[in-house]
Amino acid sequence: METYAKVLLYAIPSFLVLVMLEMAYGHFIKDQKHYIMDTISSLSSGLTNIIKDSLGIVLVIVSYPFLVKHLAIFEVQATWLVYVIGFITLDFGSYWNHRLSHKINFFWNQHVIHHSSEEFNLGCALRQSISNLLGYFPILLFPAAIAGVPPKVIAFLAPVHLFAQFWYHTQHIGKLGWLEYIIVTPSQHRVHHAINEEYIDKNLAAIFCVWDRLFGTFQEELDTVPPVYGVLKPAQTWNPFLINFQHLYRLAFDAWHTQRFSDKVKIWFMPTGWRPADVNERFPRPIIEDPFNFKKYRIKSSKLLITWSLFQLISTTALLLFMYYNFAEIGVTNLLIYGLILGVIIYAFTSLMDGSKQALIAQLIATGMAFYILFNSGDWFGLISYWKVGPLVIGLFFGFSLLGTLLLLQLNSKKFWIKRASS
Repeated sequence: METYAKVLLYAIPSFLVLVMLEMAYGHFIKDQKHYIMDTISSLSSGLTNIIKDSLGIVLVIVSYPFLVKHLAIFEVQATWLVYVIGFITLDFGSYWNHRLSHKINFFWNQHVIHHSSEEFNLGCALRQSISNLLGYFPILLFPAAIAGVPPKVIAFLAPVHLFAQFWYHTQHIGKLGWLEYIIVTPSQHRVHHAINEEYIDKNLAAIFCVWDRLFGTFQEELDTVPPVYGVLKPAQTWNPFLINFQHLYRLAFDAWHTQRFSDKVKIWFMPTGWRPADVNERFPRPIIEDPFNFKKYRIKSSKLLITWSLFQLISTTALLLFMYYNFAEIGVTNLLIYGLILGVIIYAFTSLMDGSKQALIAQLIATGMAFYILFNSGDWFGLISYWKVGPLVIGLFFGFSLLGTLLLLQLNSKKFWIKRASS
């Protein structure tokens, strides 16, 4: 985990810079592909994901070292060829994991957030799940385990494989000629994120598009069918925590209300979108039927709220980077507390972006936890050894955040009542 934290210390700023460059480019050519609140939501989602992953919050059903120990036919050294084989088998497993997530109701919950943005840009690439709490992916790496690919090879390749999927989340790159037959390109991945009938559940590969071509899930981007992005049941929120568990809530709701016991079990394992007939009749749930005529989630956000949201995002990222910088010294228990505080901060300001009063409750919790740590230790997880006034600055940040949240909610409430009174 410490090695992964060091990688993230450099990866996070790099991703943020690339997102800002894409935004600047879109502004320069007058073809902006970012909507600011959507992008803040995407980046916030990325923060929640890396907090969860770096803290190892997952129930591992089976580990890759266990599979190697019991399945390996050969014992091989970590040569360059083994790294190539490992990367290919990792990509193969990723394809089937992705396909499973698109085809089974329960597993769609862990992937839906990545598709939830109604824009398609580099920020969208960072919308990653925190609801994938079951570590079953090593099962799909059985070809690598049988071949005896060492665990340290897979451990090295896994983040490389993930980061290599970042670049093709853009609309500013067209088709790439002969590369379209070898690797996943922006054109192919635009298809994957589209909700057009022609494009649903297509192009599931991560790096090599050969898997889609082999297993019948490939679809070229058509000039006559421009992709429309999002999900058929729109999230209607900027809060990444709500988006992560919306689908799970819907499944639980249907399982509770359906009359047949068999349907209470089946719903979790049926194809995505399947609902028991009785709950579908009693509780109809609309979906987007015409992708070219639906209203995107847009809340009229003041410049003050946008500025505030950006400030909170930048501040939370800075706090996160310090956590990774001081990862080993903070200790396991304190890391979990630190991660929890960051998660509550993100919940607070993304709820405020929605205009939800839950923002105040979340901010009160985060501020209370922060002040408890500051007053009891006189420090902020070792920050004082790097910056003597650091703990004071942290205290001011949380106090300011609480006051700002309260003020913005009051302003939002006044605007709401003025609008109601004049309507």
